[in-house]
Amino acid sequence: MSILKTISPEEATGKVAEIYSTFKGMLGTVPQAIQLYSVSPAMMESHFSNIGYYMKHPSLNMALLAFIRMLISVEGNCKYCVDFNKGMLMQGGLNAEVLDASIKDPQNAPLPEKEKALLLFVLKAAKNPHSVEVADVEALRKLGWSDSDIFDATHHGANMVAGDIMLDAFKVGKD
Repeated sequence: MSILKTISPEEATGKVAEIYSTFKGMLGTVPQAIQLYSVSPAMMESHFSNIGYYMKHPSLNMALLAFIRMLISVEGNCKYCVDFNKGMLMQGGLNAEVLDASIKDPQNAPLPEKEKALLLFVLKAAKNPHSVEVADVEALRKLGWSDSDIFDATHHGANMVAGDIMLDAFKVGKD
């Protein structure tokens, strides 16, 4: 439960109820992280649109995106997000030992090398954006990533940093 007054799924109406219904249909529940956004229905709608964009992304798959979110959240020490994304990856067939090894060293992430390179780039950019060099982007291009893919993956990571701050600041509890 958040320290802000959120709208529960039972109280929701209008667009908030529609968004909750979508999450309930996808996940069987409405995560506390989504309920936090009910404090600002306009921001909730924007966030939901952003999620929809990534769910249909032509190049960035769900496993890569979940690894980005999980490992960004490790760096930001957001236990809620680490556990949530770890759970998603486990539902996708990965076991806890593999994920713990990835948390200890992102080089261990069980992703194809092309995806792992993008993951490591996003982690670098999130941790120290000033350390990003032209050569880093060139290396990703040589692997076949477009500038749009690189931007979108980095945007996803940056949004996760912001999400971690919001969830931790407003004391969102475990689902």
